Amino acid sequence: MEKRFKVYVYEEGEPPIVHRGPCKDIYSIEGRFIEQLEMLQPRQAGVRTWDPNLAHAYFLPVSVLDLRKYVYEPHPHSYGPLIRTFEDYVQVVKRKHPFWNRTEGADHFMLAAHDWGPYITKAIPELYSNSIRALCNANTSEGFIPRKDISIPRIHLRDGSMPAQLTTGPLPGLGNRMLLAFFAGGRHGPVRPILFEHWKDKDLQLFPVYEYLPKGLDYYSFMLQARFCLCPSGFEVSSPRIAEAIWAECVPVIISDGYVLPFSDVLQWSEFSISMSVTDIPNLRDLLAAIPEEEIERLREGVKAVKRHFVLNQPPTRFDTFNMILHSVWLRRLNLKLR
Repeated sequence: MEKRFKVYVYEEGEPPIVHRGPCKDIYSIEGRFIEQLEMLQPRQAGVRTWDPNLAHAYFLPVSVLDLRKYVYEPHPHSYGPLIRTFEDYVQVVKRKHPFWNRTEGADHFMLAAHDWGPYITKAIPELYSNSIRALCNANTSEGFIPRKDISIPRIHLRDGSMPAQLTTGPLPGLGNRMLLAFFAGGRHGPVRPILFEHWKDKDLQLFPVYEYLPKGLDYYSFMLQARFCLCPSGFEVSSPRIAEAIWAECVPVIISDGYVLPFSDVLQWSEFSISMSVTDIPNLRDLLAAIPEEEIERLREGVKAVKRHFVLNQPPTRFDTFNMILHSVWLRRLNLKLR
């Protein structure tokens, strides 16, 4: 891929909706990917090409979050203007260039960290059915299509950078992790209320589950003390907690039905995480306590091995999140036969 793959970024459109995105919040990956791809210059060797005839894939640099911010919020809270704005952008691309019509958009891709990415793109038939959608909200029950779409991690950069206490080592080993598992978060969606019903404030010494962390306690410190980090779905299936658990070398316990896990076409999630059903929640503590230390250590070694794939470097480096997304696009492009 590094030697051959070339991406053309459409130049049509202007900020704030196109060519930029958020870089300092729960949707950071949206802005960072657009920024990092567009910052590549012609003199640099890399994936971007300024000659669309040499490209293998074509990127639509539209920010779904900024569509929401600048189109949805000033108007009477309707999906209609968002969909029409995105659709208008696709129409401009189709009129000015021959590449979309050549494949009906199948060698084009877009990226959305915002939960509304699937809903907005589903209303644009060719984009939904043919194009590659890199989505954080990778839920098969909401139209995510694994054979062509890409599940990407949700990464929360609170101040625009990775949390230093999780990304600089060495981190505590298994013998220094006195907590079996940890969770703190809001009562969002259908899964977390069940978790709170059974475990909220029930065993704070070994199995702390909080509905939001009390003031004075440090969220990341709990992750560094825990062997397992609980990652239940909220309103949507994805959560930045999964990437944060991996940074903390804490084995993610994923409780989320219908979620296609990030980069699962190349990563074996069973080697570094545990998946649990919602029906397992009443017995969650006992199920995790029964896992032998040797198995936990094996999973933690897997976590360490994949950590680099969930890191946003600036500038990007080999095997990091930016390049993993491009690799996933490349894999899908290999399966596409042009007419």
